Amino acid sequence: MEILLDVPGTAHILGGCPMGASAETGVVDDKCRAFGYRNLYVCDGSVLSAKLGVNPSLTITAVTERGRWGMCRRRGSGARTWL
Repeated sequence: MEILLDVPGTAHILGGCPMGASAETGVVDDKCRAFGYRNLYVCDGSVLSAKLGVNPSLTITAVTERGRWGMCRRRGSGARTWL
């Protein structure tokens, strides 16, 4: 539409990579880890299976933060480090 109408626009693309309890019900788990692939995380709106409201930006940010923390692990000192 942008090209045809010469009007800038944005969209939040949702649902292409849904979160699920297993590989049979989704593509990623609740920590945004892809099933069947080591160290592959999907941290964007595609993990949301449905439109949540008018503007899902804060929900997308929260899901991304959760995935980011899933990429970290605690070491003996209690500090978080990247995997």
